[in-house]
Amino acid sequence: MHLSKVEEAMLAGEAGLGKQKAMELLVALGRIYDAPELVPITSAHLSGVSYKTIGEGGIEFLEEMSCTNVCVPTTLNPAGMDSQRWREMGVEQHFAERQLRILELYGKLGVETNCSCTPYLLGNAPKRGETIAWAESSALSFANSVLGARTNREGGPGALAAAILGRTPQYGLHLDENRRPTVIVEADLDGGVFDFSLLGQVVGSRFGAAVPYFKNVRPGFNELKIMAAAMAAAGSVAMFHVEGVTPEASGCDLKGVEKVQIGRSDLLKARDTLTTDKEPDLIALGCPHLSESELKRLAIMLDGKRKKGDTEVWFCTSRSIYLRCPKERMVLERFGKVVCDTCMIVAPIEKNHRCTATNSCKACSYLPGLCSQKVLCRSEVELMEMIS
Repeated sequence: MHLSKVEEAMLAGEAGLGKQKAMELLVALGRIYDAPELVPITSAHLSGVSYKTIGEGGIEFLEEMSCTNVCVPTTLNPAGMDSQRWREMGVEQHFAERQLRILELYGKLGVETNCSCTPYLLGNAPKRGETIAWAESSALSFANSVLGARTNREGGPGALAAAILGRTPQYGLHLDENRRPTVIVEADLDGGVFDFSLLGQVVGSRFGAAVPYFKNVRPGFNELKIMAAAMAAAGSVAMFHVEGVTPEASGCDLKGVEKVQIGRSDLLKARDTLTTDKEPDLIALGCPHLSESELKRLAIMLDGKRKKGDTEVWFCTSRSIYLRCPKERMVLERFGKVVCDTCMIVAPIEKNHRCTATNSCKACSYLPGLCSQKVLCRSEVELMEMIS
């Protein structure tokens, strides 16, 4: 891999230990994937934030890297708790202290610590053609597919190294030939958010790391983000095309590309396969984090009603969206907690909960392994009917 003189100097340690370690990591990645060079990036988004997922080893790594700073706008994925309401979430003191240490270290690196898996709602919204280094699977898929930016499915350390250096290896989805559709998907949908979550689950499970092209479907913003999340979790899809949405879709050559039809029976089968229990003790929405319009829709659904039962309910969102919706928060807080900075996947919910109900197929895919949960997969309408 070709390095410029500046890059060679950083690799030799002439710009400090932090940049040297970052360059060593990127050079190793570049050689693994036969990247010809490093290319400049305009932003980064980092995973590896929850103490639950990175532990003491992750803290040690961040302490080693804290001698330097990021050089491009850089945002963070959800942490393991709401930094202000962690006691209400049942988080233990030791976990909270270590989580706050992680956020402190990221802040020292110059990273924006408003933790969310939807950075494009918080100002980190790259434009078409921009090269970025994002590590959150649903966010990077959204960036490639809806915003038209270019990023690979970065790991947390790789994305941090790219943020420190302002560069990333040029391979994979940075190249035109790897962004072309590999399968055409048509589907029978009712059009709701939950249908698109199920569609993402089916496509991801069936086609793995494909580049799907969706024809004759019309997802809105919220449908796009939950579908991207489901495909990334079920099959590591990092880019997809939607007619009339994806900036590159109109120029795609579809000649000879396999075409498949997804029917309602496929969606229902996916829902039933993900479901392993029907008696949740936690109902959680917001994977990816709820947008402003979603919070408002949920508040409308619950306004004027009374909570029934004692099942705990979480509405997960970013603190920025939380602050924009004071009236909606008042409604939702009568039924559960509007929690920020975190989500049901990366929080230590296994300490207090056995079965989680959600409309997110991404969450349904991860909850059994990461959180030792049984799962109930249902639409947001059905979940709200369970509590009101």
